[in-house]
Amino acid sequence: MILPNKKIKIALIGYRLSHGGAEKVMAVLSQFFEKKGIEIHNIIVLDEVSYSYSGKLVNLGKMKNSTNGLFNKWNRLVFLNKYLGENEFDFIIDFRFRIKPIQELIIAKWLYKTKSIFMVHSYLIDHYMPNWSFLTRLMYGDCYKMVCVTDESKALIERKHQLKNIARIYNPIDVDAIVEKSKELNDLPYDYIIGVGQMETNIKQFDKLIEAYSKSILPKSNIHLVLLGEGERKMTLQKLAKERNIDDKVHFLGYQNNPFKYLKKANFFVLSSLNEGLPNVILESLACGTPVVAFDCLSGPNEMIHHKENGLLVENQNIEKLTDAMNIFVEDGNLYRYCKQNAPHSVQSFSVLAIGQQWLDLMKISL
Repeated sequence: MILPNKKIKIALIGYRLSHGGAEKVMAVLSQFFEKKGIEIHNIIVLDEVSYSYSGKLVNLGKMKNSTNGLFNKWNRLVFLNKYLGENEFDFIIDFRFRIKPIQELIIAKWLYKTKSIFMVHSYLIDHYMPNWSFLTRLMYGDCYKMVCVTDESKALIERKHQLKNIARIYNPIDVDAIVEKSKELNDLPYDYIIGVGQMETNIKQFDKLIEAYSKSILPKSNIHLVLLGEGERKMTLQKLAKERNIDDKVHFLGYQNNPFKYLKKANFFVLSSLNEGLPNVILESLACGTPVVAFDCLSGPNEMIHHKENGLLVENQNIEKLTDAMNIFVEDGNLYRYCKQNAPHSVQSFSVLAIGQQWLDLMKISL
């Protein structure tokens, strides 16, 4: 156990402090740890910062040159190796995607010389470890812990790779900060439901959401659809809304630094993803008092949503059932109000205070 008379130092390593769910978890934990008197160093690979964080920032993205060639990459690696060695961290927590086996083998076995924790933020575990179990066990079998964000992803890794050092800790949310930001003015002049996420890939499947919405009673009930997010698929989605003759009801508001003021005013949030890790936006919506309709995809939704208690779980990838669930929340006012009433309380176990303490317990830090 690390006792409180020693100044504890933790390095949090991620690609950036912007946009993504894993990056948001990193930012929230940096604030929690610093409030506990832990010295935090945030080390990021890309020069992208929009989330509030605490501690020192080491921005390797500022060291990149225009070519980002092999020599430039090597210089950054040498710098990071020296930085980690000089600071003698008690723990390193790695939030990154890890899809280059040779590079990650070097990082795990040579660069990280202290107790290391590797995060797995998605059910798509191949984004975080090699598909070849022998190599995965070589790289991570003797690390301090691998931390998954759902029970389903934890079970998958244990089943596929036979690793024994796996823990599950849910993503934390700062409930008080979310509630406060949700109070900002939102002057949208219509009732609406909402979807939130990136539009670079089709993982969020906003096309299915638009299809389900177009077949529902919502457009005729003058309940609009608001989508927050950016990406190259945006134009395709706008075209689809026009083809379904609902382009006057579907609104693309782009990326928003404060999505909570939109979540707060929405009738309900809809998650139509192909797969997830533990989607923070479900927790954020519930914290705003807004119930959720979601595909029961792998993984996460069924570990946050209690069917007909704080939202509706829909048969995975069934667009007709998704439409039916939207209609139910419009037609069954008693059920909708019951779920809305239960929403805020249902996320208390995901608060940063509760989840942060689980992290301290994992690292055996007594404060």
